[in-house]
Amino acid sequence: MQKMTGRVAIVTGASRGIGQAIAELFAAEDAKVVCVARTLNEGDHRLKGALASTVGGIKSAGGEATAVAADISSEAECLRLVEAARTAYGRIDTLVNNAALNYYIPTAEYPTNRWIKAFAVNVHAPFILAKAVLPDMVALGRGAIVNISSGSAIGPGRGPYQDQTVRGGVMYGASKAALERFTQGLAQEMARHGGIAVSCVSPSRVVPTPGTVYHKLVDGLDDPRGEPPSMMARAALLLASEPAEKVNGRVTYSQQILEEFGWIDKGVGRGIDTVGSGYSQI
Repeated sequence: MQKMTGRVAIVTGASRGIGQAIAELFAAEDAKVVCVARTLNEGDHRLKGALASTVGGIKSAGGEATAVAADISSEAECLRLVEAARTAYGRIDTLVNNAALNYYIPTAEYPTNRWIKAFAVNVHAPFILAKAVLPDMVALGRGAIVNISSGSAIGPGRGPYQDQTVRGGVMYGASKAALERFTQGLAQEMARHGGIAVSCVSPSRVVPTPGTVYHKLVDGLDDPRGEPPSMMARAALLLASEPAEKVNGRVTYSQQILEEFGWIDKGVGRGIDTVGSGYSQI
């Protein structure tokens, strides 16, 4: 039996990058996948990637998926997409909060409306979506919520600060730190139900995606220093499919968790270390 047989998963930010890789792997492991993003068709966004492409690829490979275009900075849109998922496939037992928003702007210049919208996507949406799907998981007696974080959640530590090459990642790091605290708090609350795992994983290295290329965090999609999106997809699959008692409350890194569970050999990862770097994985 494949690892996600009988599962229904929502994956946000599934139009490209890490989210696309997660959606494709979950479908390959027999999940029914609801792919969520703002970009429905190629050309709707300046970056390459769209829900139509992700879902089309999954179906061409024999998997099952459906696209739901939604702006998850809105509570109403979050609730609408959950109902669309239920209409398509029934009860939801897996949620991957991958979608993220950032603008690389110094705090003193950060527009308040952008700061608030980024927090809405990065922190509020995971809360709203989790709250909406948890009744399904409790009723089923099983489920998994996997939150996608970033090494930028670790701050620069106490000064004095010698390095002045700051990229304006304060908001992104703050929102990811909040997401990690939310993860463990919710995991503690869900522990009494048994069978429900809430976890969080960050890339061990910068992941080459259309977003990280656009922000000049990597030299291109084939940058040999980067961690392939498939590594994060495998880590998300592990956290979604392993018994809840083994992974509930984990806040970890992709290569760390994969090595621990024997899904990759030790030392296989190479590239740009993201821990504490402030780099984004979007």
